[in-house]
Amino acid sequence: MNIEKKSVISSKGEITLFTLTNAAGASVTLSSLGAGIVAATVPGKDGSMADVVLGYTNPADYFGDGPCAGKTPGRYANRIAKGQFSIDGKQYQLAINNGPNALHGGPEGFCNLIWNAALDGDTVVFTLHSPDGDENYPGNLDATVKYDWTEDCELKITLSAVCDAKTVINLTNHAYFNLAGENAGSVLDHTLQMACSRFLPTDDTLVPLGDMAPVAGTPMDFTATKTLGQDIKQDFPALNYGKGYDNCYVVDGYEPGVLKKVAVLTHEPSGRVLEVSTTQPAAQVYTGNWLGGSPVSKSGRPYNDYDGVAIECQGMPDAPNHDNFPSQLLEPGQTYCHTIVYAFKVK
Repeated sequence: MNIEKKSVISSKGEITLFTLTNAAGASVTLSSLGAGIVAATVPGKDGSMADVVLGYTNPADYFGDGPCAGKTPGRYANRIAKGQFSIDGKQYQLAINNGPNALHGGPEGFCNLIWNAALDGDTVVFTLHSPDGDENYPGNLDATVKYDWTEDCELKITLSAVCDAKTVINLTNHAYFNLAGENAGSVLDHTLQMACSRFLPTDDTLVPLGDMAPVAGTPMDFTATKTLGQDIKQDFPALNYGKGYDNCYVVDGYEPGVLKKVAVLTHEPSGRVLEVSTTQPAAQVYTGNWLGGSPVSKSGRPYNDYDGVAIECQGMPDAPNHDNFPSQLLEPGQTYCHTIVYAFKVK
């Protein structure tokens, strides 16, 4: 594995970038800003390489970007209703930064911070200390994101954290993929299949109502392979609220600590396939409905809506306020640890 390291000076500090290239010439580039993925260059069926991860020309443009492109949101990815949750009867109020709700840990969440960066052999390790009261979350928390890139073009992400007080945590990766290439335009021609027969209905602010509804008979159903665009304009509450897919899917047969393949994304013309596996209980599918107005891309233009799709393996949004959702409570002495694998293949 060839590893290149470089640094970029920004107004908020030094950003470290690592590019890992395997023997086949396929590579990923990782950034200490938000412990994120900023590029993944992989082969198609004709052998040609393409960067299939959306990203920006300037490494500093990832600070505070609306799409949260490629980064690790935290402490709590996705939404918490009205920014409120309770632990042992004590209520906590988070910053409101998405309509009436808290999103991705707040305006200065993990995704907008520069993490400490190191190499452990061929593993890229990002670490971050979040002090007690950071964005009003309780407890001193230490988070770690490890990236491993294989000769088989699999990117394994290990997300872990410990805390000295009870807190809530939900970490994921927010990469946007376009398997035709990051500058290829709409992904609505990509096909998706998911091992998820239920989803979380939401209110019009995209906060879960609390039930896990069957996808069968609705445009939310990806249990059989279909294009992202096939049903995206159907008159259905979940699609109307988000201007497309921005919905949490429940992983079938979820077992804590067990890695399961949850999604297969395919671009037929190029033959590129992305298989997504995780130990997490859910996956948010977001079809980039609000990518318009993003910072200038690697290709020199802002992205348009639907130019990429994110498949964010995670705990369920607003889980601290729903006892029937898998708990996202982290207690002292426990270790939060989850895995996401993005496996790039050729069909």
